[in-house]
Amino acid sequence: MEEHRFTTRMLRFGLQLLIPILLLLTSVWVILLTAGIWVPLEYRMPGFPPDRYGFTREDRVQWAGVDIKFLLGSEPISYFDNYRLDDSSPMHNERELVHMRDVKSLIDLTRWVWAGSVLLAAAFSYLLVRTSGREVASQAWQTGARWTAFLMLLLGVGLVLGFGVVFVGFHRLFFEGSSWIFPLSDTFIRLYPERFWRDTFVLVVLITGVLTAITYLVGRRSDRPAGRD
Repeated sequence: MEEHRFTTRMLRFGLQLLIPILLLLTSVWVILLTAGIWVPLEYRMPGFPPDRYGFTREDRVQWAGVDIKFLLGSEPISYFDNYRLDDSSPMHNERELVHMRDVKSLIDLTRWVWAGSVLLAAAFSYLLVRTSGREVASQAWQTGARWTAFLMLLLGVGLVLGFGVVFVGFHRLFFEGSSWIFPLSDTFIRLYPERFWRDTFVLVVLITGVLTAITYLVGRRSDRPAGRD
């Protein structure tokens, strides 16, 4: 009996820990896979800063599309050799290409982490239902959703009070040294100024919030005894 309770606690804790990761990475992948739709809309948002070095809105949409195709595809970094700006200079300089390669590696890693989270969450849920009942599994999903909501609340407050701190902290966590810092004249900054990243982080919080609410409500629904509405 004691061993059963210990196993149940471990499965519940593991599932609750996985849910914030799963929901956050799901929102990230929703954003990545729909980038071809929302990025052009982002450039059309009121107050979005113009490029001081001459990119038009159409230029930004075009070059951002090139980056998106690379990040979501399987092309090597030499893919960018085919793209040059109007002045015949490379689309991205060597420093930008190093960062682009790092970003692609991070995206590829998130794909595997997301897939692993899905499989583990499904396995833990199945084991909980089999060993302790649907109610226990449903409550674990609800608790995981609450943890996710709390994390998104913290992130949202951080974005409001100090986006720069959140942005720098993110890059220091996932990238080495100053490889992610570029002059304002580099294509990377011209395409993706601070406003772009601030809005992207907000989008992550909003989509994760929606997924969290759905997860919680489904968990509540599943928590009810059979035969009740």
